[in-house]
This record gives sequence, C-alpha cells and structure tokens, in this order.
Amino acid sequence: MRLSFMPIVALGLAILGGCASTPPQQPMTMQATALKAEAGRVGVAMSNVPKVDTQFPGAGCLLCMAAASAMNSSLTDHVRTLPPEDVPALKDRAASLIGAKGAKPVTIDAALDVSALPDFKSEVPNFARKDFRGLKDKHQIDKLLMIQINTIGMVRTYSAYIPTAEPKAVFNGTAYLVDLKTNALEWYHPFSVTKAADGAWDESPKFPRLTNAYFQALEMGKDEILRPLQ
Repeated sequence: MRLSFMPIVALGLAILGGCASTPPQQPMTMQATALKAEAGRVGVAMSNVPKVDTQFPGAGCLLCMAAASAMNSSLTDHVRTLPPEDVPALKDRAASLIGAKGAKPVTIDAALDVSALPDFKSEVPNFARKDFRGLKDKHQIDKLLMIQINTIGMVRTYSAYIPTAEPKAVFNGTAYLVDLKTNALEWYHPFSVTKAADGAWDESPKFPRLTNAYFQALEMGKDEILRPLQ
C-alpha cells in the first residue's frame, strides 16, 4: 500500500508550528501625536520596584549558586544597602511630561502587577501580550503608559563555579504605551543599562567605584525612559 507523503509533511509542519514560540515584541518608536490632547486621559502606572540586589547568572546549580553567593557575600551586603534613588518617582515625572504634551495624565497610585492580567491572544504584531482593556473603565483612562522595572542592582556572570566577568551595575526593564480601546501598543521601549566600575571594583566593604557605577546606571536608565516623552 502506498502512503501519501503530503499528509505526513503537513502533520510535521503542524507539530512544528504548534511548538513555535511567540516572537518577542520588537521596540516601537512613539509617534509625535501619541500624547497630544486628542489622546485623552493617559494613565501612568508602574510595577513594584524590585529590591536592589546581586544576581549571578550562569551559576545554575544549587552548589554553584551557594559558591557564588559566598564569594560575593560582602558585595551583596553592600548592594542591599543601596537606595533605588528616585526610581519610584519615575511615574510622577512621566505624568508631568505627558501633561506638557497635551494629554491629561492620570497617575495610578497602586503598583500594577501585569502578570495578574488576563492574556491577550492575537496573531497581529504590536499588541500587548496582556489584556489591559479592563483598566479603561476602572481608572477612566483612554491609554496607559506602563513602566516595568525588572532588575536593579549588580550582576556578575558565572560559568558554574567560575566567575566569567567582574560585577557590573545593572538597571533594566520596559516602558510602553497601550491604547485601551484595542490593546494595541503605541510605544514599546525595552531598556538595559550595564555599567562597570571605573577602575578596580573590589574595594570592600563600601565598593566606592562600583557604587558610583550603580548610581550612573540609574541616571542613564531613567533618562532612557523619560527622553521619548519629552
């Protein structure tokens, strides 16, 4: 009995298609009219700002992580004393800039947990992956400017037990603008700032050069978020 080759190929393609992951959202430039008066009421929200801490990517196993943590314990102790500066005030600064553009800013006081929102499924690119539309009536807003901070502190990369680089200050996340009528993105701006110490970094217990790099990273990251709103 002869077997048809085409159904087998079609089945294989269907399986591969089902396993394909959703492509990452690409950066989007904000249009000049996005925050004009006709934009209406624009909510401004932030996620919870994570604690300032150290991370050791690449130290994957439990023993590797324990070794990396022990090797950098004095650095971690210091990093955890560093303030996030005025990162939480980014929401207010963004609202002020939105008002200067012509739209009506509405500051959302409570931190917004984006992961708790329903998923939004669309085959069309440039739509938010979470469904923000329920916030339209809740806050009486037409658009939402969301600021998500993912990492703030220091990162040192490892290969199992072995450090592969010196520690660096890091500040990263994403800012984006959502049209709450359609859930379409009108701006999408991932930012990632990494700053090494200017000179020797291992100056325990205060790590002055790494600390200076940390505050520089914060300033650079805040500028990346706010510059497109100016």
